Amino acid sequence: MKKDAPRESIAERTRSYIDAHPSVKDCISKDLINYSSLARLIMKDLGIGNEEAVMIACRRYAVKLGRQDHEGEILRVLRDSRLELKTKIAIITAKNDWTVLHRLEVIFKKLLNEKSIMQIIQGTHAITIISDEKLKSEVVSLVGRENVLKTRLDLVEISVRSPERITETSGVYAYLANNLSDGGINVVESVSVFTDTIFIVKEEDMMQAYSILAKCIESAERMTVGD
Repeated sequence: MKKDAPRESIAERTRSYIDAHPSVKDCISKDLINYSSLARLIMKDLGIGNEEAVMIACRRYAVKLGRQDHEGEILRVLRDSRLELKTKIAIITAKNDWTVLHRLEVIFKKLLNEKSIMQIIQGTHAITIISDEKLKSEVVSLVGRENVLKTRLDLVEISVRSPERITETSGVYAYLANNLSDGGINVVESVSVFTDTIFIVKEEDMMQAYSILAKCIESAERMTVGD
């Protein structure tokens, strides 16, 4: 007989809730939270009836978070980051099939010789190909029109190029993505490649998205002066 998985404790559920809400987590780490209000919110959202247990869990987690300078680590990475922008980007979505991947080998060899850039993201049901618009027809022809599910044009790629320590700093992508979301930007596609964090947006959102990311870096430079 299969045993039921052990139920999470109130403390574990509370920590999970806080981790899932970055804005709440940041306020806790800076001691800007009214714990009674937070406890009542968590009780309501999670269906917990013990306010004292939730409040104790919040305060204990706050002690742990207070020892960390997580946001500071993110800002120090962004302080040394730079932006790059590329226009005329296309996204081709194709079937996730081994024949498609095999056909892409041909164009990869050509791109290496021409020093052009193309990113491929393999998902469960589809393969996403990000390339220059000038390569769109060639990619579609090579992959086979019968294998193409969707094509999107008039896109812009904004890359945040960071120092190598970004690979050991969690939360940088979330910090940037949250700022874009708060600014009303719909990210069409995103990918993280080693030290590059790449956001694909519509051409009409280019200036606003670039401005938001630039302000993130400028703010990080100001807030980490002297570090």
